[in-house]
Amino acid sequence: MKFEKYENVGQFAEGLLELLLENEAQNNLPLSFIKDKSLDPLKSSFFSVKDEDGSVILAAARTAPFNIVLCEIGPNHASEAIKLLSDEIKSMGIILPGVLATKGTAQKFAEAYAGQGGFRLHLSMNAMQLGKAANYSPSPGHMRLLNECDMPYAPYWQRCFAEDCYLETYTLNECIDMVKSNIENGKHYIWEDGYPVSQAVHGRSTPNGAVINSVYTPPHFRGKGYASSVVAELSNTLLEKGNKFCCLFADASNPISCGIYRKIGYSDICIYDDIKFERVAKNNEVLYC
Repeated sequence: MKFEKYENVGQFAEGLLELLLENEAQNNLPLSFIKDKSLDPLKSSFFSVKDEDGSVILAAARTAPFNIVLCEIGPNHASEAIKLLSDEIKSMGIILPGVLATKGTAQKFAEAYAGQGGFRLHLSMNAMQLGKAANYSPSPGHMRLLNECDMPYAPYWQRCFAEDCYLETYTLNECIDMVKSNIENGKHYIWEDGYPVSQAVHGRSTPNGAVINSVYTPPHFRGKGYASSVVAELSNTLLEKGNKFCCLFADASNPISCGIYRKIGYSDICIYDDIKFERVAKNNEVLYC
């Protein structure tokens, strides 16, 4: 097997774009790296592992300070390729906070990179896909784009979404910047029933699809179908704009949210595990338990 480090996202795209597109919805995160023109090359790393014939078995991409994202292209849970990737990354002195990959692949990489007891499962997410118009009966109200008049509450919703979903904790200022960017790019949508009651955001894009994220309804508005309505309406809007599919991630341990999306018409693709590595400091070196 051969490990390969790509000098930039262009080289990564040249070697792997067509392979990643074979499972486009599943690979939406690394595909969004390829499409992102604002990606900082100093904070980005791209790798692959190939077999003796030069066929790619495993692809990996990362933008610091976030987890490394793995895409298994060859046989499921190719242990030898995963170990080689881990060994090479450690030999380069790269310190990773965690790994995001399909169940099994994430576990094997964590064992190779951090060792038994050196990692913990942070979150399991159900990747889901919709390829046709959503089927739903809308709740009272309508969907609209977020605007500057929504700034007094929207950043707080964004931060609450991250907290509810056990994602990275953002400061209020970071949330303000996110919401302002979403408004500027026309990506943040609100369901309004006399007043704002739920939100959804058109996040990443792939060559043929769109990813929906940041779905949030304040607790006192829940149970009225608002989240279903805004996700379904946004999905249909994105499909009407020419996207061939929409996809999203739902907490795999939450049957309510997964069930909501299935009723709209989303189908399960796979389970992604977000695994965090446990680090300890010793003699001014960062080691793994």
